[in-house]
Amino acid sequence: MLLFRVGEKVTSLQNAVATFIRDGCSVAMCLGLEHAVPFAASHEIIRQGKNDLTLIGPISDTAFDQLVGAGCVSKVMAAWVGNVSHGMGYCFSRAYAERLVKMVDYSNLSIALALQAASLGIPYIPSKTLIGSDILDGLVAEGLAKLSECPFTGEKLVLLKAVKPDIAVVHVQRCDDRGYAQMWGSLGIVREACQAADKVIVTAEEVVDHETITLDPNSVICPPYKVAAVCQVRYGAHPSPLAGYYNRDHGCFREYYEMSRTREGFRKWIEKWIVNVRSRDDYLKLIDLQAITIAKRLESRGRMYGY
Repeated sequence: MLLFRVGEKVTSLQNAVATFIRDGCSVAMCLGLEHAVPFAASHEIIRQGKNDLTLIGPISDTAFDQLVGAGCVSKVMAAWVGNVSHGMGYCFSRAYAERLVKMVDYSNLSIALALQAASLGIPYIPSKTLIGSDILDGLVAEGLAKLSECPFTGEKLVLLKAVKPDIAVVHVQRCDDRGYAQMWGSLGIVREACQAADKVIVTAEEVVDHETITLDPNSVICPPYKVAAVCQVRYGAHPSPLAGYYNRDHGCFREYYEMSRTREGFRKWIEKWIVNVRSRDDYLKLIDLQAITIAKRLESRGRMYGY
């Protein structure tokens, strides 16, 4: 178990990615479904040219597609890779068709259970999900699941092998310098993945004092000793929404969908939004903040629901 002392955790996103995301490691991210996707972090991974990564998650919106298109990924363990509002993930589809990336197919529930098993420190978890499905056949072939019987009732059960990521990356509303990260809205499988992972990188809209955290302790998503880095990144989930802070930027997803249809289009997109963007402030100049920001957001003052 890794322990980090107070004051060591707050750092830049660039430093966090360079230090903790190594080539060949497994990364759990995009864990809140289409909410709070850590796009700032995934863009930094691309910018630094990380490679041979294994991505772990449920439905991933476009972040996984972009990482695959940039050549950062060798394997995906997930329920779906695409564009939630437009469907197709063109970069992933091209890479999979050309056998440039391996896909290990899960459902949203089964990857959640596999991460939950790791979070509990157990080697597998029993379930009735996937029985009779092609997904189960694939997981059995990969050595990630087995059909068994309940020792008490004799019923058929699926035993899902625990999935333990090297690192989880999450974007949250706020965090303090000790690593007490708070998130609300759709959590998806954030808690399970953070507890399962060896380490966690947190990007946050705000880095606040510990007293603010104590006003709403139930919103803390993982033990602080799991958190290796805390990075303040404004609009760090854009173009996905963040509950109480900003709405989904449909225009950005539409632009990505159209441009990523071709390799050349994706190259131009990645140059505009990632390669030629030197800082988050430069990135924010490319978007209409007024159009997506929630008018009555109250930073550091309790919890806000809604979009």
